[in-house]
Amino acid sequence: MPPSRRYQPDPMFAALGPDFADPVAPARFPQHQLRWRNQAWAAAIGLEALSEAEWLDHMARFAPLPGNMPSPLAMRYHGHQFRTYNPDLGDGRGFLYAQLRDGAGRLLDLATKGSGQTPYSRRGDGRLTLKGGVREVLAAGMLEALGVYTSKAFSLVETGEALARGDEPSPTRSSVLVRLSHSHIRFGTFQRLAYLERPDLMRTLIRHCVEAYYPAHAALEGEAQAAALFGEIAQASARLAASWMAAGFVHGVLNTDNLNVTGESFDYGPWRFLPTLDPGFTAAYFDETGLYAYGRQPEAVSWALAQLGGALTQVCPAPLLEAELKRFAPAFQEGLRHKVFDRLKLAAGDFQHDLEFIQTMFDWLQATQADFAQFFHDWRCGAASEARAMQSPQAALYARADFIPVRDGLAARTGSANDEWLAHAYWAQARPASLVIDEVEALWAPIAERDDWAPFESKLVAINDLKQALGMACHSSVALGG
Repeated sequence: MPPSRRYQPDPMFAALGPDFADPVAPARFPQHQLRWRNQAWAAAIGLEALSEAEWLDHMARFAPLPGNMPSPLAMRYHGHQFRTYNPDLGDGRGFLYAQLRDGAGRLLDLATKGSGQTPYSRRGDGRLTLKGGVREVLAAGMLEALGVYTSKAFSLVETGEALARGDEPSPTRSSVLVRLSHSHIRFGTFQRLAYLERPDLMRTLIRHCVEAYYPAHAALEGEAQAAALFGEIAQASARLAASWMAAGFVHGVLNTDNLNVTGESFDYGPWRFLPTLDPGFTAAYFDETGLYAYGRQPEAVSWALAQLGGALTQVCPAPLLEAELKRFAPAFQEGLRHKVFDRLKLAAGDFQHDLEFIQTMFDWLQATQADFAQFFHDWRCGAASEARAMQSPQAALYARADFIPVRDGLAARTGSANDEWLAHAYWAQARPASLVIDEVEALWAPIAERDDWAPFESKLVAINDLKQALGMACHSSVALGG
C-alpha cells in the first residue's frame, strides 16, 4: 500500500552533494522481527497505512521510500568526546535514508542505529544490541511524555544475529532501530569543516540549516546569517538543557557529536533518570570525573556551544558569535521555569522570585532525597493537590518543617483550571510512571530470559498514560516532543 496523502518527501540533505556524506549499503540481516512500531508518529508523516511486510521492507531492509533518497547516506562529522577532539568520527553504525515533512511543514529525518558498517565504523561491527534498542524506545517515550524535545523511536526490529559486547552478557541479541528526528546535523558537522579549513563548505552548510530549520533568517547573508543561526542554536540548546533538568534526566554523553542544530535530544546510550536529586549523579560508568553529571549538563551544553562558535569563526567574526552565545543563560533560566512550572502546572509570577522558588524546591529535594518523580506527581497543580499529596508514600516528608517554604511557594503559584489538569485518572494513582535504572533492568530481564515482552509493553502503556495526563498528546501539528 502506498503512503497516505500526508506523506511529503523532501530529501534536502542529499542535495548538498558528496562533501557531507557517503553512500552506504544497509546490512543484510538473517531475521526481521518487528518489536516496536510507532503508529502515532507514522500517522503524523503519512506512513501509518504500511502493512507489516511493507514496514519491514522500508524500516529493516531500507528499500527507498517513494520520491525519497535513492541510497542511504552515512553523515560525516568530527567532535569533542569528553572534551578531547576526535577527527575519526562519522556515522559508524547508522545512516540517514529519508527526509519528509510533517503536517506543520517541519523537515524530519528517518535515520538508523545498528544498520551495518560504514566508512566510519573503525573496528565496530555497525550493529545495535536488542537491549540497546529497547532502552532507546523507553528513553524516547518517557522524554516525549515529559515534554522534552526529543527524537522518536520510530521502529525497532530484531535482526537475528549474536553480538559480542563488553558491557553486556555475550553473545546477545541484535536489532536495528529507526529514529524520527528533526535533524541529524550535529555541532561536529561544522567542526569537521573547520578542521578541514573549508569555509566554502561551512557557508553551504549554514545556508542549508537556515533554509531547512530557521527560514526566518533566509534573507540574511554571510556573517549576519552565520551569527543568526548560531544564536538560534544557542537558544534551542539552552531550552533542551533546561528540559532535561526539569525531567530529572541525565543524557550521559554530551559530546559535540551528540548535540544538533535544532536543540533536539537524541542518541540514548547510557542514559538515566534520577531516583533522587543528586547534582553529581552520572549515567555512564566511564564518566569517571562526572563531566556529564546531572548538575553539570547546562555547563556541558554551553561548553559544546562554545566549540561550535569556534568552528564558525572561519566565516564569522568572534565578537558577533560571542554576542549570540550570551543568549544561552537567560534562555536556560526561562526554559527551566517554563518546564518546571508546566510539569507542576503552576502559574508564573515575578521571574526572579520564581527562579528563587525553583532553587528552594530543588535544594529541598536534594537535602531530603525525596523521590524526584513522586514529588512532581504529588504536587501537580500546587495547593490543589495538597490532600492528595498527604496520602503519598512520602507524605511524611511533606509534614516536616523544612517543607514549609516549598509548600508556601506552591500555594502562591497555584493557578486555575485545576479540575482540567487533574481530571485524568492517572492522578489518582499513588505512584507515578517512572523509569529509573532498576526498572529498566527489570523490563529487560523477562525479554532476555523467556522472550516475554508483556512488562515492556505495559510500561509503554503507562508512559502513554503519563503523556496523556500531562497534556502532551501527540498530533502532527505539535513539535516533536516540544
